[in-house]
Amino acid sequence: MVVLVRVSSAFTATRDPSLPSPRFPSSSQTLAFKFSRAYSLKRQLQPQFRSSIVASNSSGLSPSRPRAMAASVREALPPALTSTSAPPNLFDGTTRLYISYTCPYAQRVWITRNCKGLQEKIQLFPIDLQDRPAWYKEKVYPPNKVPALEHNNEVRGESLDLMKYIDSNFEGPSLLPDDSAKREFAEDLLTYAGTFYETIVSSFKEDVNVIKAGTAFDYIETALSKFDGPFFLGQFSLVDIAYAPFVERFQPFLMDVKNHDITAGRPRLAAWIEEMNKIDAYKQTCHDPKELVDRYKKRFLF
Repeated sequence: MVVLVRVSSAFTATRDPSLPSPRFPSSSQTLAFKFSRAYSLKRQLQPQFRSSIVASNSSGLSPSRPRAMAASVREALPPALTSTSAPPNLFDGTTRLYISYTCPYAQRVWITRNCKGLQEKIQLFPIDLQDRPAWYKEKVYPPNKVPALEHNNEVRGESLDLMKYIDSNFEGPSLLPDDSAKREFAEDLLTYAGTFYETIVSSFKEDVNVIKAGTAFDYIETALSKFDGPFFLGQFSLVDIAYAPFVERFQPFLMDVKNHDITAGRPRLAAWIEEMNKIDAYKQTCHDPKELVDRYKKRFLF
């Protein structure tokens, strides 16, 4: 058995010159709020519907499904494992994806698995992060974090690394284009994802203006104009998967706490959110916006 523990994502790329520099504006700047979007929050962030229904058609694709997408499969989700849960038969040849239903980083890898159509080949093992089983740290993944992937007698971690690993080592439609310019731009955006998160989260404090968050969303708006189409690379890819779980959380939270509509004045971001909400592989991992807001309030405001 080989256990691989990775503590950072291995992405190196030069910043694309067409993107604005992710710098914060001066304190004298103001932000104009616009609330004329025709999309309601309820429409943009649909609750998760969990079932064991399997949906498919003869071609495996629907007119609304992006080209790089496996046929839709909806599965009954297993309950989260707790400190009283017995471990599975570890390293028995079964490929297991250890996640938490509430973790956006784990959600990235979960979406990737769904988009590749690997629901039967990669089994979900959700972990209760508030009551973790001791065997998970002792026998599976010493960092005791999610996500982690048990495959070929090895355990790997880090969400961005796992997304690329699953895309490269399992069957299913490729989630990165062959075009070298698009792949370079993809790595640039994946590298920026950490900065995006930190910038938005830093604006959650009650005494901080949403202008800081606006710079990060403006960066995304500009990135979405690079190629034709509603997605970052013009076609659905790992880049869209990397950002979706965080936008899913940031949008309702900022609207509720700051009364700030992140799509106001950002039509490409609004269109991207609408298109993402048409993708079953993503929707199956989503949560009720109210639950997300309540969770973020407890985490960041209290």
